[in-house]
Amino acid sequence: MALVMGTAGHIDHGKTSLIRALTGINCDRLEEEKKRGITIELGFAFFDLPENNGAKARMGIIDVPGHERFVRNMVAGATGIDFVLLVIAADEGVMPQTREHLEICSILNIQHGIIALTKTDMVDEELLELAKEDVQDFVKGTFLEDAPIYPVSSQTNHGIDALKNAIVAQNKTLIPRRRNDLFRLPVDRIFTLKGHGTLITGTLLSGSTRVGDEIEIMPKGHRSRIRSIQNHGNSVEKAEAGHRISMNLTGLEVSDISRGDVASLPDTLFTSKKWIISLTCLSSSPRALRHRREIHFHHGAKDVMARLYLYDRDRINPGETALCEVRFSEALTGVFADKCVIRAFSPLQTVAGGTVLIPLEEVPKRSQITKEWQEKLLALPHAFLEKDPQEALFTQIYFGHPTGIEQKKLAVLTNLDEKQLDKTLQALTAKKRISFYDKEKKIFIASEYIDALGQNILDLLKQYHVSEPLKECMPKAALLSSQKSPKLAHFILEKLIKQNQVIVEENGVRLKDHTISLKESEHSLKNSIEKSFLKDTQNPPLLKELLEQHNCTQKELLPVLLLLIQENKVIKIMDGMYFNAECIHAMKAALVEFFSKNKDMTPTDFKVISQGLTRKYSIPVLEYFDKERITIRVGDARQLRDTSLLKT
Repeated sequence: MALVMGTAGHIDHGKTSLIRALTGINCDRLEEEKKRGITIELGFAFFDLPENNGAKARMGIIDVPGHERFVRNMVAGATGIDFVLLVIAADEGVMPQTREHLEICSILNIQHGIIALTKTDMVDEELLELAKEDVQDFVKGTFLEDAPIYPVSSQTNHGIDALKNAIVAQNKTLIPRRRNDLFRLPVDRIFTLKGHGTLITGTLLSGSTRVGDEIEIMPKGHRSRIRSIQNHGNSVEKAEAGHRISMNLTGLEVSDISRGDVASLPDTLFTSKKWIISLTCLSSSPRALRHRREIHFHHGAKDVMARLYLYDRDRINPGETALCEVRFSEALTGVFADKCVIRAFSPLQTVAGGTVLIPLEEVPKRSQITKEWQEKLLALPHAFLEKDPQEALFTQIYFGHPTGIEQKKLAVLTNLDEKQLDKTLQALTAKKRISFYDKEKKIFIASEYIDALGQNILDLLKQYHVSEPLKECMPKAALLSSQKSPKLAHFILEKLIKQNQVIVEENGVRLKDHTISLKESEHSLKNSIEKSFLKDTQNPPLLKELLEQHNCTQKELLPVLLLLIQENKVIKIMDGMYFNAECIHAMKAALVEFFSKNKDMTPTDFKVISQGLTRKYSIPVLEYFDKERITIRVGDARQLRDTSLLKT
């Protein structure tokens, strides 16, 4: 696997000249850069590495600007590099951007590097030794404390070969840890070539892609297809993590893409205007970071305005770390454990670094995160790195959403690849700490939420039984629609059924122990109404007639009618019309008997079958049988629709 090296250091300390001496490539491509003699934009070069078992490879090099005005470009270039070449001029020594660049590299979790002491032709031996001592003191306590120092001169080529050999040797000793399942390419350059269309470049942070793949440009969501890929000028069919590549895209204009956008596979990354991060105020910061402070937020190749919202304090002092919600001026896309750089407005300098914990819109309100959960969130990166990720994954699921979180979102909330994520999810499921529902979207939910939502459903049923004492069941559709996620509610309802806490009837859902208990007046009304329907089954009273006969209101009458329907003593034919159930069952049996010998039935036939039912009732009853899919109207006649009835 080829590595990517990046430069760092103060302006005019010879970074670009050194890369030209090492590779023969001039990274300053802009006319303004050549005219002014300073690097403004990112520059790119490469080394041809020694062949390994016949395989050729190139080490990518990113040359960053050293001027304080272009630190945002430096951060964009430093994202994704494997080791740094810190360049310090022997005649000037450590300068402001030397310090800031090293701090940025530390924030971005770059852990390896080499130091080049340039312009040795400008100093004598004594000054050179003093410069070395100065550099050694400067890097004490940093990741470069034990890094070798190579004195070089880009003018005389003194020490260039030794430095080049040391850089090439890094490819044999460093083994970067990169995910291979989540394709992410932060875009650091967009341009067009005549006859080719739109091209983007970047360092492939993770995953891989091939020519012909469909990709999505986030956060805008534009989709395209890869026409071709180049790695340091060579056309390749496949690009892998760690490669510096350019991609030729179809169907997009340069204006459709911005620096800092991320190329990804469709539906694998998600946008948000607020993240939860672990924020560390640098010891070198001139002042504390205050609650609601506005800052420059650098992530990948992106630089946006943002505001910091602290949880349990009004400031983070230099050297302190705390949980922080960051709200952006525009949507970003990120992944758990990504590094970010915080720069202040005045003075314009790097003051803090952060680690992304929850890069999704669905973050809990700050008031919901207790001190205990703050500590759990801050411990997430360590928990995952310690290779005991179950507790960390559970934390992310718990904070994902009360109705659960999709597995594809869990892929960006952890640093686990697909196989590790599946294995850890299975382990948590086996321990019953989480549950899985919705096979289509693969949603996981913490068991605490399952228990709480289950109790909520039981409470709703209890309230319903109290408010509707004459109704045996709550309509299932009403129960499910009362929940935020009907699909989750159905899943929980199935669990309650298996636990024998609720009963599902044909007409709805009820608590296991629920029974209808009538008051004496309601019991009397029920008996009276039942007798009304038995008195003359061919000429039952309409609803308005029942109200007059029994001297009651609809509010009193309808629940009792519903109870009679549930007991299968009365059948509702239409609004306002009810029949004795046995009468309707007898008519249905007579219909089936008639159709066993006849194909069509006329209204006259039905009058005979129903034993003289008047038109006032016969038409509604016929339409009732149609609605129940027993018969079907064909012209002025009816035919048997449910032919299975003939077999019974």
